[in-house]
Amino acid sequence: MANIAFFAPIIALLIFLLGAAVRILREYERGVVFTLGRFTGVKGPGLILLIPYVQQMVRVDQRTMVLDVPSQDVISHDNVSVKVNAVMYFRVVDPERSVIQVANYGQATSELAQTTLRSVLGKHDLDEMLSERDKLNHDIQEILDTQTDPWGIKVASVQIKHIDLNESMVRVIARQAEAERERRAKVISAEGEQQAAQKLLEAADILAQRPEAMQLRYLGTLAVIGAQNSSTIVFPFPTDLARVFADAVGRTKDGAPAA
Repeated sequence: MANIAFFAPIIALLIFLLGAAVRILREYERGVVFTLGRFTGVKGPGLILLIPYVQQMVRVDQRTMVLDVPSQDVISHDNVSVKVNAVMYFRVVDPERSVIQVANYGQATSELAQTTLRSVLGKHDLDEMLSERDKLNHDIQEILDTQTDPWGIKVASVQIKHIDLNESMVRVIARQAEAERERRAKVISAEGEQQAAQKLLEAADILAQRPEAMQLRYLGTLAVIGAQNSSTIVFPFPTDLARVFADAVGRTKDGAPAA
């Protein structure tokens, strides 16, 4: 019994030290190890053994994280005030730098995303914000990725979620869109008139080569008008057609035998 009482504290101490030395890291985790305060390596995943009270380990999650960028008040290049929020996807690619180079990489990345969002969008007009989101997303992602690289952070994507406008600006945009639709309608109508005039000019050139064709067209138009309306229409008789008939009668008389 005395032996058991003697070894019991030693066994308890060994169990305590073993529990303090053993670490288990998941597949997506890495451990940044410090020995007496100095960086000595990155370990994991799996079973990790540390020297208690001599070595310390900081866990780093390497999965892709989703950061909801709070709504920001942005003044566009054309002096329109809007509220914009976005979502950002990033992950740790270098656990060593994410622990040593920055105190809290998550908060630092969030603050940097907010300031970058205001800075980039403030250089563009409201129309560009609404119509060129893909380009703006790419520009913001590139800037953030460059600035977070020293921290061992990779920004995979940035997406602008909402651009909130006040009611007066919504009405202005609606009137602008209506005016744009009217402009397009007028342009299309003018283009149609231009094409129709061009075709009529080509048809007139073709008919002008043979006067008989013009007269046949004239008679065909009279036939169409007469079929569509039951009322009497007084139509001037074209002098060209009268001249054709007169020439035909004259040729008949000239060809007849003299009395």
